[in-house]
Amino acid sequence: MWEYTDKVQEHFLNPRNVGEVDRVDGTGDVGSLACGDALKLTLQIDDNDVITDAKFKTFGCASAIASSSALTEMIKGMKVDEAEKITNEDIADFLGGLPKEKMHCSVMGREALEAAIADYRGLALPMAEGEIVCECFGVTDIEVKRAIQESSLRSVEEITNFTKAGGGCGKCEDKLRALLQESTTANIIQTIEPAKPKRLTTLQKIKKIEEVIEREIRPGLKKDGGDLELIDVDGDFVSVSLRGACKSCTKSQTTIKEYVEKKLREFVLESLIVEEVDA
Repeated sequence: MWEYTDKVQEHFLNPRNVGEVDRVDGTGDVGSLACGDALKLTLQIDDNDVITDAKFKTFGCASAIASSSALTEMIKGMKVDEAEKITNEDIADFLGGLPKEKMHCSVMGREALEAAIADYRGLALPMAEGEIVCECFGVTDIEVKRAIQESSLRSVEEITNFTKAGGGCGKCEDKLRALLQESTTANIIQTIEPAKPKRLTTLQKIKKIEEVIEREIRPGLKKDGGDLELIDVDGDFVSVSLRGACKSCTKSQTTIKEYVEKKLREFVLESLIVEEVDA
């Protein structure tokens, strides 16, 4: 026996917005009677892209009815751009939570909303382009991957809870396990891979070089009676001129390459090349 929150029970026993809107501007049909869950969502949208009315018809369990009812309440009065950001987790949270085995009902609500918005805009749904991995419930690999990534799923059982895939004959479990492994590996790589540095404009690069020279380089040179002046920055080439004791030092090139260039590469860009010029 599932444990439902008071809000789930309320939306199940007294569902809001059942039926179809008077003027249909977008329709989302998801699921199927054969699969045991089906939802039709219709939207009425004004000239300012505001959802003025939303109604549903569903065939399913208490969670499906409650999720559909909650969704229509959530999106009425929203602009389309705002409504399309709603996730299945938002629907479940609105209801105070759903049993983990019933999370697919909130997913179905979100998918119906996406389909209705796509219909309103005259666009095709990306999900429709995926490869069917679960024949019993018509679930695509794109749907499974998105559920894994968005809800941090970690087992085939959790995939079934969120998408119903694997909840029929079970023949697709190996495919689901492979998708889980693929998505999890991709997430780990993305997590540990260092972020690529943002490309600096010329002005940003010059300012940063000047800051590093002042903070990291000049104090060390001045200890030995020397100094350095920034002359020019052309792409990744940085022209500098040594001053004081550094200018006449026999190891000036070592100072340029092993000290100045290393510091600028460490704190600004790894691709910088420092050259000494007479000025």
